[in-house]
Amino acid sequence: MFLSDLWYFGATSAQLADGQHLHVELLGQPVLIGRGFDGEVFALRDICPHRAILLSGGRLVEREGETLVECPYHGWRFTTGGKCAGIPSLTEQQAAERDISKIGTKSFHVREQQGLIWIYQGDDAPNHDPIWLDMVGETTPKLTTSTVFDCHVDHAVIGLMDPAHIGFIHRQWWWRTEKSMHEKAKKFGPVTRGFTMLPHVPSSNSFLYRLLGSKPQTEIRFQLPGIRVEYIEVGGRHVVGFTAVTPVNQNKTRISISMYWDHPVMGLFPKALVKKGLDTFVGQDRDAVNAQQKGLAYDPKLMLIHDADVQAKWYFSLKKAWEEAKQSGTEFSNPVRAKTLHWRS
Repeated sequence: MFLSDLWYFGATSAQLADGQHLHVELLGQPVLIGRGFDGEVFALRDICPHRAILLSGGRLVEREGETLVECPYHGWRFTTGGKCAGIPSLTEQQAAERDISKIGTKSFHVREQQGLIWIYQGDDAPNHDPIWLDMVGETTPKLTTSTVFDCHVDHAVIGLMDPAHIGFIHRQWWWRTEKSMHEKAKKFGPVTRGFTMLPHVPSSNSFLYRLLGSKPQTEIRFQLPGIRVEYIEVGGRHVVGFTAVTPVNQNKTRISISMYWDHPVMGLFPKALVKKGLDTFVGQDRDAVNAQQKGLAYDPKLMLIHDADVQAKWYFSLKKAWEEAKQSGTEFSNPVRAKTLHWRS
């Protein structure tokens, strides 16, 4: 089961020009994300109600100033709100006798902000907004990348937030080595639908942080359904890393990363080089989590220990609290409490 009544990351704004659309699978369901000829973003369940072909195999057309999705099979057309607006095979009399507006495909609430497209997964209208990134304003990402993990979203989330694996999975001169491991103590506190590693000076064994300046401050927030944002501030300049862990289906999870910055040091590196570094880093996580699936196939009992795995425990507690609030119709209560965690990495 996946969490509902939440905003999920769908795509970046840069992926869609006016009059374009794309297909994604989200929570095990096909979704068409499009941008009308007027520039407005929309999302529909990507299945034609006639013969179940994917609507994204068709095209967007403009009729009398309105954007319509045209099915590739029989040319049925649908508004950006999902209602049928035309069936070419109907005769004039048949069209007059049938109310085709009662035919349709599900539409989703969509929000576009800061270069990110959010899709609401829930039966009712949303009662909260998507996550707004601090330090970014209305700017758009300067770099994006994504990959797919062959696992359930839970294993992707707790794998990425696990601090103890860094010196083993991410061994490279520009990040960490096994010999650089030492004891750490980090303060955490609750935030909306999640928790944060409170602002702190990042570890001295991180070469990349040192490049940004002598006294960087970093904060790492995690919020449901699977959003991790790292905020780095150095002398009034910023680097923000947005990561969305989005369930494709029960066995696949997409990891999408967008980077924002106004720090001059970041401009010294070609974007292709920065992207290669990100892809290497995330690729190491992907390979580890994918390899983990061989052991998970035997359905073993898993072990979470203090303090390195407390963030994973918080994640499961947050999910449980969200579901309980939904089922009982009560207000969600964040189970996370302020705490200092200790581990070696």
